[in-house]
Amino acid sequence: MRLFSFEKLKVWQKSRNLAIMIYKTTKVFPDDEKFGLISQMRRCAISISSNIAEGTGRHTAKDKARFTEIAYGSALELLNQTIVSNDLEFLTNENYELIRTELTEITAMLNALRKSQLA
Repeated sequence: MRLFSFEKLKVWQKSRNLAIMIYKTTKVFPDDEKFGLISQMRRCAISISSNIAEGTGRHTAKDKARFTEIAYGSALELLNQTIVSNDLEFLTNENYELIRTELTEITAMLNALRKSQLA
């Protein structure tokens, strides 16, 4: 089976794993958050890896970098939602710290990827 270029990117692999983590973590959120934080967090998490993947299919460096910027924005949006979820005590401190650590690493990798795309 052929691997696409995005599948080889460590940042895509990490963001994909983060999306799985978010799906599992939000399963225990209150039912009344189904169309609130649960939906928002899951969409943001998927958006990170999806935009990385879509960006690799673009032909110009500027287009590739733009999708990396969108992925970065989704990561920051997810961070905000994670902070709010922690404030509301929907997340354990352990899960909160784990998600924050992953997002810190992913955003640093996205920054590096964007710089390489524009170099």
